Amino acid sequence: MGRNTGNDPNRIGAVKNLFEVVEGMEEFGGCGVRELADYIDVPKSTVHIYLKSLEDAGYVVQRDGQYQLSLRFLQVGGQVRHNNGLYQVGRNEIDELAQETGEVATIGCEECGYRVMLYRTEPMGAIFNNAPTGEYTRMHWTALGKAMLSQQSDERIGEIIEEHGLPQATEHTIVDRDALQDEIETVREQGYAIEDEERVNGVRSVAVPVSSEGVTADAAISVAGPKHDFDEDRIENELVPELQNTANVIELKTKHY
Repeated sequence: MGRNTGNDPNRIGAVKNLFEVVEGMEEFGGCGVRELADYIDVPKSTVHIYLKSLEDAGYVVQRDGQYQLSLRFLQVGGQVRHNNGLYQVGRNEIDELAQETGEVATIGCEECGYRVMLYRTEPMGAIFNNAPTGEYTRMHWTALGKAMLSQQSDERIGEIIEEHGLPQATEHTIVDRDALQDEIETVREQGYAIEDEERVNGVRSVAVPVSSEGVTADAAISVAGPKHDFDEDRIENELVPELQNTANVIELKTKHY
């Protein structure tokens, strides 16, 4: 998921390799040295050195003969999120949004051309969603991402597409550049984005952009649930007004953060 730095002499290859090890371990959850070495295509001896160095620093642990990322990453990630102004002003509003709509509610921002989920909450009885806080996903897969793209210039959208492409998550994912641009224009005109099984089959989501200038990058909030509960009437008459009211409150709070 990292950016390709090529042969730039101002980049340290060992650091890039280190994070390939970390991201590979994230994919596995738990793994052996050979398994990880084969996955990231790095010599076993090199991977072993990285793992031992990470273990010495407390960022990797061994359990049942496998290497795993340690909870030190939770400490670091938790502090990064705690320092994020959008999270600070938005989390309580997202909790209230979830209670009002009875659906999963989320707040996210854009970073390096990806959608990042800063916070999500679920009321009792909401559809189960196991996407972890902090998750990075492609912008064009989600309503959050498309709402954030609508805040970007067409030039910046083109740069994101050039860098990350338009890979497919489901048969409903938009994978054509012109089609995505048309979708973004629609979002700009109507003020909200819809995700219609574009990342997960059977799930719909609605998002609106949030203006949080000076606090974080482009941001958005959303609600998600089973497609059969997200018909056009409910989206337009209930969910979008709730989202817009919540976005307005968050925007007001960011001005005084």
